[in-house]
Amino acid sequence: MSIDAWDEIRTAYHVARMGTVSGAAEVLGVHHATVIRHIDALEGRLGTKLFQRHARGYTATEAGQDLLQVAQATDDQFSQLVSRLKGRGESVAGELVVTSLASLAPLLAPAIASFQMAHPNVIARFLTDDRVFRLEYGEAHVAIRAGSVPDQPDNVVQKFTRQHVGMYASQAYLAARGMPQEDDLQGHSFVGYDDNKSRAPFYRWLADTVSRDQVVFRATDARAVKYALLQGAGLGFLPCWEARAHPELVQVMPPREDWVSQIWLVTHVDLHRTAKVQSLLSHLKEQAKSWEDM
Repeated sequence: MSIDAWDEIRTAYHVARMGTVSGAAEVLGVHHATVIRHIDALEGRLGTKLFQRHARGYTATEAGQDLLQVAQATDDQFSQLVSRLKGRGESVAGELVVTSLASLAPLLAPAIASFQMAHPNVIARFLTDDRVFRLEYGEAHVAIRAGSVPDQPDNVVQKFTRQHVGMYASQAYLAARGMPQEDDLQGHSFVGYDDNKSRAPFYRWLADTVSRDQVVFRATDARAVKYALLQGAGLGFLPCWEARAHPELVQVMPPREDWVSQIWLVTHVDLHRTAKVQSLLSHLKEQAKSWEDM
């Protein structure tokens, strides 16, 4: 059994001891949804049922009783380990994992780097991916997400900043094809995401406004979209802060309110108040004040 399973085993031990999810959640100081996820994950990992579910609560199966005996024997040692580990949470040190979309890296990487430089005992890990990292399984300390408000249970969600997006074209594209008009986009080519069901508000607008075959360059990565736009493959969307770094681009449609992306800071409730997470959140909020006209 890997060390990752110990939280799940401890949860199962308390469910067996208390007989209910709510009782175990109270003892462990976590949300009842976390208890259920741990039990489901552990049963999936072991390939067997540990509990019989019924109206009065949870009763350990034979396999569950075997697990209970092992867990009970190690609970004192595990509690001591948890106490030592939690003590480390009072200092700004150790690994600090932050995740976001890759498109936000030009803003976030310098901010996280300056935090690490101010706290040399921190090892900063900045992970960029389109997938949603699972904070409840310890995949990251802080997630920075865009779009609708994240609704995963056990997470603390705070508004961070707003990203304004405009439509741009390269000077070369405009010289060849002319300046587009908002009410007449039919004769123009576009650069966009390969997924026509993108949740980004500006791509939803594009899908409702022009024919899909006008999107002549499609990619799965925002950086590829940007470089195709710079090359002159078509009209495309960029955050205003990013477009300002490229004088060869011309804004052909200004930012619209319905294109704005809300950016969120997301942490898990169990780690939210640790010193290093709180210090990073404060640092990021302070850094964002200088991100004028995002």
